[in-house]
Amino acid sequence: MAVWIQAQQLQGDALHQMQSLYGQHFPIEVRHYLSHWIESQLWDSIDLENPQEEFKAKRLLDSLIQELQKKAEHQVGEDGFLLKIKLGHYASQLKITYDRCPLELVRCIKHILYTEQRLVREATNSISPVGGMMDSMSQKYQQINQAFEELRAMTQDTDNDLRKLQHNQEYFIIQYQESLRIQAQLTSLANLPPAERQLREPSLQNKRATVEAWLTREANTLQKYRLDLAEKHQKTLQMLRKQQTIILDDELIQWKRRQQLAGNGGPPEGGLDILQSWCEKLAEMIWQNRQQIRRAEHLRQQLPIPGPIEELLTDLNSTITDIISALVTSTFIIEKQPPQVLKTQTKFAATVRLLVGGRLNVHMNPPQVKATIISEQQAKALLKNENTRNDSSGEILNNNCVMEYHQTTGTLSAHFRNMSLKRIKRSDRRGAESVTEEKFTILFESQFSVGGNELVFQVKTLSLPVVVIVHGSQDNNATATVLWDNAFAEPGRVPFLVPDKVLWPQLCEAINMKYKAEVQSNRGLSEENLVFLAQKAFTSSSINPEDYRNMTISWSQFNRESLPGRNFTFWQWFDGVMELTKKHLKPHWNDGAILGFVNKQQAQDMLMSKPNGTFLLRFSDSEIGGVALLFSPLTCLILWHHPLCPGERMVWNLMPYTSKDFSIRSLADRISDLNHLLFLYPDRPKDEVFSKYYTPPLSKPVDGYVKPQIKQVVPEFTTPNPDPSSVSTPFMDQASPAMAVGLAHSMYTPIDPTLDPEGEFDLDDTMDVARHVEELLRRPMENQWSGQQS
Repeated sequence: MAVWIQAQQLQGDALHQMQSLYGQHFPIEVRHYLSHWIESQLWDSIDLENPQEEFKAKRLLDSLIQELQKKAEHQVGEDGFLLKIKLGHYASQLKITYDRCPLELVRCIKHILYTEQRLVREATNSISPVGGMMDSMSQKYQQINQAFEELRAMTQDTDNDLRKLQHNQEYFIIQYQESLRIQAQLTSLANLPPAERQLREPSLQNKRATVEAWLTREANTLQKYRLDLAEKHQKTLQMLRKQQTIILDDELIQWKRRQQLAGNGGPPEGGLDILQSWCEKLAEMIWQNRQQIRRAEHLRQQLPIPGPIEELLTDLNSTITDIISALVTSTFIIEKQPPQVLKTQTKFAATVRLLVGGRLNVHMNPPQVKATIISEQQAKALLKNENTRNDSSGEILNNNCVMEYHQTTGTLSAHFRNMSLKRIKRSDRRGAESVTEEKFTILFESQFSVGGNELVFQVKTLSLPVVVIVHGSQDNNATATVLWDNAFAEPGRVPFLVPDKVLWPQLCEAINMKYKAEVQSNRGLSEENLVFLAQKAFTSSSINPEDYRNMTISWSQFNRESLPGRNFTFWQWFDGVMELTKKHLKPHWNDGAILGFVNKQQAQDMLMSKPNGTFLLRFSDSEIGGVALLFSPLTCLILWHHPLCPGERMVWNLMPYTSKDFSIRSLADRISDLNHLLFLYPDRPKDEVFSKYYTPPLSKPVDGYVKPQIKQVVPEFTTPNPDPSSVSTPFMDQASPAMAVGLAHSMYTPIDPTLDPEGEFDLDDTMDVARHVEELLRRPMENQWSGQQS
């Protein structure tokens, strides 16, 4: 069902909230008459923080205005005439409002749709049966909303009591003035003759006694009212603090945790609109109760009555100030984190948001936010409230930004769009710690006042830890530091402590999350894949997953110590696999064509029971490939005849492919080139798996030009149409018998100079050959024939 149809069925406070979304900035009539069109547009596809998306937003604005104008033109009749004028006016109004800032229209409509969906969801949950129909999240949200209703009722109750107290106190003061007037009359009797004094004095004495007795009783009553009101305020503040703890210490901390895991490839942390609405309700109720307590204090000062109320009001005022201070400082958060691997001299962005800024009218005097990079030690000192003024560990350009208020969404935020780390000052490293293990953080700080300068707040918030690099070659090691920190950091930790060892299943969860995100695939790491990784990490041969359940892996094993017999760490190898898969193998991984995580011996054993020409693809575990150690190679294993022992078979290992190889010719085309590759393990015809990725054949020559083509060949496989049932032995160069165990693969054109002395493919030489062929083909055909005839 369309959201707008459900939104029209809202009632009570939810209906009021929905109606408050609309106004001159976006009339509710536009939402009503264009509801289907509005809900069918891809508003979420536009990144509001990217100025380059303004063109898309402008197209949506123009389309919206066109839809409004078309709707207006189709109106007929007397009622239609008025609607036609109104819709035409709205079209002009929206164009004037958003023509220069179309992204604000997108922001407005996204906020409206999100809020309507939330209100509809909450309303649906509130009328659903509790038993089993409502998930835990909905139950939690309902409990929070019910608590707000209780708090609203309690706040209204104390407000009524305060009004009653004020009314009674005002009447008490009037009667007190009356007693003073009677006392003045009694005093004036001394100037009268005795007879007249005796006549009037008894009546005044009785009147005074009556009034004083009433004042005594009423003073006790007022004192009781004050104490009762103070007790009610105590209960309200206790509930406010409890509700605030749930929202800030549970919900907001969980949101921050999701944000941290999103840095490792976890699901998006979700929007802040629900949290902001809760925080704004808290701010509103806290401020209302604070004003009530201040009014009660004013009444006490206006009519001092001895008793404990003065101390109670002082405690209440202190408590409410602490509560609002905690709310304001905790809701100054980083909505969009800076990159956690931060390269110097490179532009980066971040967004800071104050969730209660709009409700407390902070935007009336927009505060400025400053960003500073500080070290781990400086962050620790900051949290201990030690003096760290003007301390920093580097220089950030464009590090000041004024908070902006977006009226359509009610958000107050500062968007740092063009920051750049100009320089970094590193601290002395500990032991074997490298520069890519040193953690920094971006400190965002600001100062503002609320309530007409009644309260002044200095707010600060720290980004997730960042690792600063100066060269791209440091990226993979820095990413390892960030992944370990994001995965295993505990809430409320001392910056930026993480455990040195974790259980193997914990690391499996982290790297599986990272792998799926980097490769952008729903196919994660299987249990067999994780067993292979455990064997590599622990130098173990066990294939039983249970053997690794309680094993721990240290940071050193993860990315400080090289694997046995290798010159790279476990993470560097795994990161190389991710990079290769992400850049060149993603569709094949998603199709299940790449077995990947399997060792050589296991792969050979798997192939020996299959027909000739069966092959599989695994990640090489002996090298990463490339000088920079960035990309892990892929190895192809083929089952074929033994070259030296007729009638026997063996597994041939092609030299691993690297990212450089795939940038020249894709995996699918390479497999197509080799006729001896027949079946992908276990028994899938290769064309069935890879043909949809083959490069289409070249078109016919145009204007006499023939485009040269690069293809892969393996010299030892010379049979043009292999028959897997044949027992003949393929030709093998006897001068290189070692190739039976480790065959080199190469790229060939019709001219041999494409190979360098080591038998490696050289792209520059190939291009020279291609240019030479092209030059030959440019010569007129007649000249070539005449040359041959002569």
